[in-house]
Amino acid sequence: MTQRNKPQQRLCASALMLGILLSGCAHRSMDSASANGLDVAVAWKQTAAEYEALYYQAYNLARMQLQGALDRRQPGEPTLAVILDMDDTILDTRDYWAQLLKADQDFFDDQRWDDWIPQNRVRAAPGALNFLQFCAANQVEVFYVTSRNQGDPTYQYALAHLIENGFPNADTDHLTVLTDSSNKQIRQAEIASSHNVVLLMGDNLNDFSRAYYVDGVAARKALLQQDRDLFGSRYILLPNPTDGHWVRAIFGDSEPLPSNDNRRQWHDAATGNQP
Repeated sequence: MTQRNKPQQRLCASALMLGILLSGCAHRSMDSASANGLDVAVAWKQTAAEYEALYYQAYNLARMQLQGALDRRQPGEPTLAVILDMDDTILDTRDYWAQLLKADQDFFDDQRWDDWIPQNRVRAAPGALNFLQFCAANQVEVFYVTSRNQGDPTYQYALAHLIENGFPNADTDHLTVLTDSSNKQIRQAEIASSHNVVLLMGDNLNDFSRAYYVDGVAARKALLQQDRDLFGSRYILLPNPTDGHWVRAIFGDSEPLPSNDNRRQWHDAATGNQP
C-alpha cells in the first residue's frame, strides 16, 4: 500500500474500532436491560420435560412407598394417611411465574400472587391427581396443609382449588390453611396422633420439619445430612427453583425486595460467594 493511502487506512481502522466498541456497548446494554434472574428458572419449569419427569418420579416413588405400607397394614391399626403441601406440590403454579415475567418482574411479588390466586388458573401438578386417586381407592386419608394469606377468602380459595382439580378429601376436615405462620409441624403432629402418617410431601424442606427454618445456607445443609435417609422413604420432595425457604437462607427473607443489592446477592449465591 502506498504512503498516500496510510491516513485513509488509519481512518478506516479507527472507524472500524469505534464500530466494534459501540456494538459491544450496545450488546452489554441489551444484556443488562434483559437480564432477569428468574428467566432461566422459569424457562426450565415451563419447557423442560425433565421438570415434569421429576414430578412423575416423586409421585411414582410415593406410590411405591404407600403400597409397601398397605401391604404391611394389619387389622385394627390406625388409618394410613399422607400429608401434602399444595402450591408447587399438588398444584402447578407455572402460570403465575409466567405472568410475573411478562410484567418484567424479577422477584416474587406478593401482591401479584394474591391477585393471581382467585383467577382459578391453578392446575394439578404432573402426577398428583393419579397418586391421590390411588390413595382414595385404598382408603388412605389425604390431608392438605398449606401456608397462604389472601385475606378473608383465603380458605375458600384453597378449598376451591382442591375441588376444581378433583382431589379427594377436599373438605374442611382435611384442609388446613395457615395464614400467619409457615409452621406446619403442629398440625402434622395432630394428624399423626390419630393416623399412621406414611408420607409427607412438599417442595420445601420446611414442609417436612420446622427444624429447617433456620438462618443460613450451611445450617440447612447440615440439617439435611441428618435427615438424608428419610428422603425417598418418608419425605418426598418436589422440585422448585423459583421460591421457598432456600431463598430465605440466602437473603434472610423468603420474599426479598427487587433491589440492585439483592440482585448482586443472587449473583454472589450463584457464583459460590454466599457465606
